[in-house]
Amino acid sequence: MAEEARGICVRDISASQFIEAYAEHLKNSDKFELPVWADTVKTGVFKELAPYGDDWYYIRAASIARKVYLRPGVGVGQLQKWYGGNYRRGSRTEHFRKANAGVIRSVLLQLEEMKVMEKLESGGRRVSRVGQQDLDRIAGSVFRAAEDDE
Repeated sequence: MAEEARGICVRDISASQFIEAYAEHLKNSDKFELPVWADTVKTGVFKELAPYGDDWYYIRAASIARKVYLRPGVGVGQLQKWYGGNYRRGSRTEHFRKANAGVIRSVLLQLEEMKVMEKLESGGRRVSRVGQQDLDRIAGSVFRAAEDDE
């Protein structure tokens, strides 16, 4: 039997490969801009320092886009929970803290302006048709690049 040609979607490739490729796409895009506060803001109250990497904002945006692609209807609160972590308070016990909502909200707003995301009436966000084509196209290029390497 001949193998059928089918479209490659975001689910078919590893998360790290997709996030790296989509972050590079966002970095090269003139529509997606790095906010002025990106070099000083922490990603959550449980962090001591701001991220060291120069392109951490693009990586977080790619990760958020992938999360919304895989789970339509997800909102800022759920994403805060996903990116949250343990707040280590010295000798006292650790407690879970949510991530910074401002970073997540600004990423979602920029992705909406790019027509990658759209709001749902019931709350939350989902990937638009144009956004899905864009994400699947990048996933396909990553898949083909991995096949060529083998």
